[in-house]
Amino acid sequence: MCAAGSPNVSALLRQNVLLRAGSVLRNWDSIAILSPLPCKSNFRSESRAFSSDGGASAPAAPTQISHPKTVSDFQKLHEATKKKFQSKKLPVDVHPDAVFACNELDLSEVQVYGFDYDYTLACYKPILEDLLYNLAREMLVKRFRYPEDILELEYEPNFAVRGLHYDVEKGLLVKLDSFLQLQLGSVYRGRTKVEAEEVLKLYHNRLLPIAYVEGPNNSYRHNTNSKMVQLADLFSVPEMCLLCNVIEYFERNRIDYNPEIVFHDTRTAMGSCHPIMHGKVMMNTEKYIERNPKLVKFFEKLQQAGKNLFLVTNSPYSFVNCGMSWLVGSNWRDFFDVVIVQARKPKFFTDESRPIRLFDERTQSHLWDRVFKLEKGKIYYEGSVRQLQELKGWRGHSVLYFGDHPYSDLADVTLKHSWRTGAIISELAHEIKTLNREDFKMSANWLQMLTQLIEETQDDESEAAQICLKEWMEERDQLRNKTKNVFNEQFGSVFRTYHNPTYFSRRLFRFADIYTSDITNLLKFSTTHTFYPRRGVMPHEYASHFI
Repeated sequence: MCAAGSPNVSALLRQNVLLRAGSVLRNWDSIAILSPLPCKSNFRSESRAFSSDGGASAPAAPTQISHPKTVSDFQKLHEATKKKFQSKKLPVDVHPDAVFACNELDLSEVQVYGFDYDYTLACYKPILEDLLYNLAREMLVKRFRYPEDILELEYEPNFAVRGLHYDVEKGLLVKLDSFLQLQLGSVYRGRTKVEAEEVLKLYHNRLLPIAYVEGPNNSYRHNTNSKMVQLADLFSVPEMCLLCNVIEYFERNRIDYNPEIVFHDTRTAMGSCHPIMHGKVMMNTEKYIERNPKLVKFFEKLQQAGKNLFLVTNSPYSFVNCGMSWLVGSNWRDFFDVVIVQARKPKFFTDESRPIRLFDERTQSHLWDRVFKLEKGKIYYEGSVRQLQELKGWRGHSVLYFGDHPYSDLADVTLKHSWRTGAIISELAHEIKTLNREDFKMSANWLQMLTQLIEETQDDESEAAQICLKEWMEERDQLRNKTKNVFNEQFGSVFRTYHNPTYFSRRLFRFADIYTSDITNLLKFSTTHTFYPRRGVMPHEYASHFI
């Protein structure tokens, strides 16, 4: 449901929702919900719900033509359905600053707020992606001796999206849904699309074995024995583009290459250039980091409510201090009870043997003294969440931690330590802007109604029915591609394939209690607010919400 107390809740609940079996993740820890049903722009929060392609409400049954027999009869049925679609009101817009609830979260139970730094408190401008791409490209040539022609390969920011998988063995960049199905039409070797026939020949099936994707232990974290690597953070977007550009160069020039070696070289180059990137960002912070004037007000609100704040980041102190000083002011540490840098997540959340160390700002070094308590105003290095919890007494559902990475930031703290979690997904702003476009709403609504018409007609084995069904299926395929391409021409939405949630969505909904596009979107809520997930309709339940 929408935010508590909204006058439009009852109206929203009356919206029909098309039941599709693919909307439910079978035999997994959670139910993955598709795009949220939209609420009016003055709503303060939005929750997820079952929906069909595009997240629009499901149509009522089309006008029936009793016992259609001829092609003309079926065409009239199609026309009647189209008229019914044209008479329907489009869904209201989704608010771009909404907070979406995957699990009920009562903020009155939260005493401690924790934060990651990169892409959570500090959101970077697109130019940072260009910088990372250029640095890694140069490193491939100078350090790994790749052909100098690669220096001419330019970054294409709209090529890839977060959450894709790279098949290390086959050298393919693919998009998977929550059932581990390949999205045909979104499989690329380099920058060239691989046609469906070749994909099925390579994999023998559209549905991939879980061990192939996640390794023999079926872990949510990458297993070195798995064939695929998921690229799950925003720093991976330029990495994906560089990887595909290099492979495309090798393919076009008929240069033999090992896709696994190219992947590891690219990943190493991208990782190695981060310290260089840090230095350039520190020299011109304003050029690379988005100013967020609401951030100070957000921290002040939490502090005035008596909440404890802490920061745990993988970035070095000099880099964090520079960015936070620009975003918040030189006194930024006054807001935080604990600051831990170079935490090396996810090891910070999983290892127990790493001692926490005090960082000496004067000498820029790590002290060897044993740490018996965590003091405000001091900087700490590495350590583990076990030590953080023991030294501060912060445990369980009293802690709410925000990060941008579903695995390294959120998975362990919710699965092993029972913290509450919030995901900051900056791409959500673009996704919602696209969802709110009138042409998208029209296409998504018509796609739903056409799919329902096909579903109701498909068992008619008459020649007339089969002729029309073929035409309708072709129209449906065109609509599916149209609603996909409007997000990203190559891979579509971050959150869904043609119909199902993506693999990324499945993990996001499992590990995040709430998610939003910007941390300061929470300013609209009191520190006692409860976020309620919308009740989703499962395939065996009624086709519409009811009170």
